[in-house]
Amino acid sequence: HRAAVPGVDNSPGAQAQRTIRHLSVAQQIGQLVMAPLPAGHAASGLQNLITNRYVGSVLITGNWNTGIPSVRQATATLQNYAPTNLGLLTATDQEGGEVQHLRGAGFTAMPSAVAQGTMSFERLRSNAAIWGAQLNQAGINVNLAPVTDTVQGNRASNAPIGALNRDFGLDASGNAAHAEAFIDGMRDAGVQSVIKHYPGLGAVTGNTDFTTQGIEDDTTTLGSPQINAFTTALQAHPAMVMMSLATYAAIDRSQPAAFSNTLISGQLRGESGYQGVVISDSLSATALNGTATDQLGVRLIEAGGDMACISVLDDVGPVLDGLNAKAAGDPAFATKVRQSAIRVLTLKYQMGLAH
Repeated sequence: HRAAVPGVDNSPGAQAQRTIRHLSVAQQIGQLVMAPLPAGHAASGLQNLITNRYVGSVLITGNWNTGIPSVRQATATLQNYAPTNLGLLTATDQEGGEVQHLRGAGFTAMPSAVAQGTMSFERLRSNAAIWGAQLNQAGINVNLAPVTDTVQGNRASNAPIGALNRDFGLDASGNAAHAEAFIDGMRDAGVQSVIKHYPGLGAVTGNTDFTTQGIEDDTTTLGSPQINAFTTALQAHPAMVMMSLATYAAIDRSQPAAFSNTLISGQLRGESGYQGVVISDSLSATALNGTATDQLGVRLIEAGGDMACISVLDDVGPVLDGLNAKAAGDPAFATKVRQSAIRVLTLKYQMGLAH
């Protein structure tokens, strides 16, 4: 780190503004993509994407059952491909219960979120700090958790959340308070968190990962308690907010939340005042089958989102191609790309990944 110069603004945001001047549009776009490293795949498979296409974030995904050392080796290899002054966000889904992608030597078998919801705030925070320390040892700096959704009605018929015990199992305010404790505990261990799936998957029946059926929520409104849970959890300063791929008929019937200007720019940024990074749920999900792969990232950025999370490796190239083509022909879109890249860089400066 350079010595602070008197009179120079060295806040993360100001440093991001200065850094962006030295990045090409293609380099800015790379910062807006999270590419997957599935279990069983060599980290070297991402070298070209990181080195030549400037991808700035990686999702460690699938069932990594080989313990901390193998994950640490993979994340270290990936970081070596990134520029020395602009490290990678390395993320995984370590919620607990059914959704714990990293297991084996050194990783505790985490209880489900419903079980976590029975803990006191103090106990959940201390446990999250233990789980976070394990992630930190493995070179993971972002956990795509906690789930902050509030299930409406029958848990068993809510395929994405309730049926899998992925929520804290409480009312909206209880879920928000437990989310804050989880975020605080992860931060205590040096790991940032992501609240998901805004504005909530608690009132759908279908799982957006696997189906296009039952993924329209016709009850949630902008004033619903389930949205307020996310607004409350923002007070714990999660690194990112992940957008749902369901459609909310009472808010914006025309597109899924991740592509909704009403939900991202209007509600989350406008009404709630959130200025941080907005990430999509996996753009490789079945829910988005009706959208051309090269338009997935474009639609997210157009709506005010920042980071395209991708869980199928073959989708990364087309998403990057689509973003680059759109930015080359559309100055207003190129401006949005720049704004999103500044938000991502600001987060990286906050986390000590950029210097």
